[in-house]
Amino acid sequence: MTGAARVCAALGDETRWRILELLGVAPASASGLADRLPISRQGVTQHLEVLRDVGLVTSRRDGRQVLYTVLGAELAALGRRLEEAGTAWDRSLAALKRAAEAPSEAGHRDG
Repeated sequence: MTGAARVCAALGDETRWRILELLGVAPASASGLADRLPISRQGVTQHLEVLRDVGLVTSRRDGRQVLYTVLGAELAALGRRLEEAGTAWDRSLAALKRAAEAPSEAGHRDG
């Protein structure tokens, strides 16, 4: 699986999206995130591990707790790839539409 595919797979979970949104506001510990989510601290920790494995979050020790921070570079790279794919699809669909709407050669032939 490519890096982009791994990131997309990690983002396929609503809880991980919500964790990224929360971390986008401010770094937080797993306990701090669990206080704001409907899952346990252990559940949050598992989601953070997935996000860390694909390069979307980083962690650092701050005294007795571990703080997590979102890393925007991987998300930005994924956004660029998705934008490029969308642009390519738009061009392909526009070409298909032009071809479908163009008068056919058979209709212009004199019998």
